[in-house]
Amino acid sequence: MKALTDIGIVLSTITLMELISWAMHKYLFHGPLWFIHKTHHQQRHGWFELNDLFSIGFAAFALWLMWIGHLSLDYRFWIGTGISIYGIIYFIFHDWFIHNRFKAFKSDNRYLAGIRRAHKIHHKSTEKYPSEEFGLLVASRKWFKK
Repeated sequence: MKALTDIGIVLSTITLMELISWAMHKYLFHGPLWFIHKTHHQQRHGWFELNDLFSIGFAAFALWLMWIGHLSLDYRFWIGTGISIYGIIYFIFHDWFIHNRFKAFKSDNRYLAGIRRAHKIHHKSTEKYPSEEFGLLVASRKWFKK
């Protein structure tokens, strides 16, 4: 039973991270934290961009939760694990697949193509406003039509 609870915490955390990421992206990154996030909407001149600080912050928070919960493997450990798994998904989807930080794979999968289209629409503007499509794994249905 504990294993099912732990798996439930991890899966719930991954789901919640998508919602939190969407809200942070829309209301903070394209709001008061635009001065950091705008580096992601500009031409990259190197491996890192200032916007990567957000990922580092989430990773540090996840590691901290895992550390304080590791002795008893309590809920904090599993929340940190869920945040870490979301971070891995983010890296694969966003940095690798969508932005091609590594030239590795292409796909004509309908879901992946829709996510890529939605993200490209998001980056159509290099300004704070107007902007749309703030999610990583979820986007409007209109981008999934063939």
